[in-house]
Amino acid sequence: MSRTAALHQAASLLLSHPDEDWHPRLDLVRGALDGLPGKEPALLLRFCAAVAGVPQLELSARYVATFDRSRRRTLHLTYYTDGDTRRRGEALVRWRRLYREHGWQPPADELPDFLPLTLEFAARSPGPGRTALQEHRAALELLRMALTDHESPYADVLEAVCLTLPGPSPADRAAALHLVRSGPPTETVGLLPFPTLRPQAAAAAAAAEENRR
Repeated sequence: MSRTAALHQAASLLLSHPDEDWHPRLDLVRGALDGLPGKEPALLLRFCAAVAGVPQLELSARYVATFDRSRRRTLHLTYYTDGDTRRRGEALVRWRRLYREHGWQPPADELPDFLPLTLEFAARSPGPGRTALQEHRAALELLRMALTDHESPYADVLEAVCLTLPGPSPADRAAALHLVRSGPPTETVGLLPFPTLRPQAAAAAAAAEENRR
């Protein structure tokens, strides 16, 4: 497994709900990251250190409060660009098609744009997976900023994920919203069945994000 694939797999595990096997999972991630150079592993290990002493039930409650009770911090990537619209259904179909085309069947009880699933796919199929994440760079950056504003340790995990993608992160929320409107960087457009948002759709999604502030 490549370094980037290992980082994506680690982030997938850390962003999954902390259930009864959380502490063995945390030990597994720390062991896999130990000795890896660079800022991304350091950020993931800092998150591990921040939550290591938190009881599983308490961390589970924090997870729900962080990700399930705020639309600004949802782990479902297409929400940031399509909101609660029919376009989002089309985007979810494209995610499912992408998984099938590369021989992967995610769990049936979770939407295919759930960030831990997309990161696991990127670890298993690094080429198309990393490109798909880049196509949703704006969503990842908006989530990272929302977690930073929330002073959540999960912000470190999102920062690490964003650092695995090409190009710099947007400087601020306005720049991230511009990325929503304009679509992903031109070198990645068209490589996967995730077309740039139509201008009307992009404007609507950006306005929805601004209204949630």
